[in-house]
Amino acid sequence: MISPVEVVGLTKTFEDEARGLVEAVRGIDFECRAGEVFGLLGANGAGKTTTLRMLATVLRPTAGSVRVLGHDAVAEPTEVRRNLGFHSASTALYPRLTPRETIELFARIGGYPPKGVKARVDALVERFGIGSYQDVRVERLSSGMKQKVSVARTLAHDPPLLVFDEPTVGLDVLNALEMVEIVQELRAEGKTVIYSTHIMSEAEKLCDRIAILHRGLILACDTLEGLRRATGAHYLEDIFVHHVRGVG
Repeated sequence: MISPVEVVGLTKTFEDEARGLVEAVRGIDFECRAGEVFGLLGANGAGKTTTLRMLATVLRPTAGSVRVLGHDAVAEPTEVRRNLGFHSASTALYPRLTPRETIELFARIGGYPPKGVKARVDALVERFGIGSYQDVRVERLSSGMKQKVSVARTLAHDPPLLVFDEPTVGLDVLNALEMVEIVQELRAEGKTVIYSTHIMSEAEKLCDRIAILHRGLILACDTLEGLRRATGAHYLEDIFVHHVRGVG
C-alpha cells in the first residue's frame, strides 16, 4: 500500500545576506500513514513551515524527495496539489468573494468533478454552519467566520491529505478548540492529517505520532507513549525539552 506521504533526505538551504548559507531543513526522513494525525512539533524557526511548503510544492527542495500518494512533489506537482489541502493561520482569502464563491472556486481549482461542485459546496456550507453568511463578502466577516471559510476552502476538493500549519495561531480559545475538533473529525473520516504546531497541549490531544523538529532536524518520531518510554518523561513539554537540550 502506498503511504500518503514519504519524505527522504529532505533538505532546504537559503542564501541570506547577513547570515550566509542557512540550512532550514537538514536531511529529514519521515512518512505519514493513512488515517493518522501526524504531528510536526517544534519551536518557531525549527523548519516546520519550510518542510510543509516543500511538501505542498510551494518550495523546491535543495536535496531529497517528497512523495504524496506516490507522486513526486518536484516532477508531478499538479498531482500532488490535487491530493492535498493546505491550511495555515495566514491562509489568505479573496476579500471581495463570498464564502460560497470561495469554496466553489477552490473546488474547481482542485479538480473536483464539475457535476458535483454545487452539491460539494452545499455540503460544506452546511457542515461549517456558514449558511447565514454564505453570500456576504469575506472582507465583512469576523475572524471566526473567516476561519471556517478558510478550512472549508481547504477541504473543497475533498483531498485525502490535509496539512495544517500552525492553524490556531491568533485564534481565541473557542475558535482554537473548534479547529482541534475539525481535525479530529477528519481523522475519523479516514483522512491523513499533518499537523504542525508549537503548542504542546494540541499535539498531546490530537496526534497519533509526533516528530520533534529542531534546527531543521528530526530528533525523535514516535507515538506519545513511545516518546514517554524513551525519555522517562510524562508531559510532552518535558519530552520536547529533553530532546532539544540534548543537541544544545
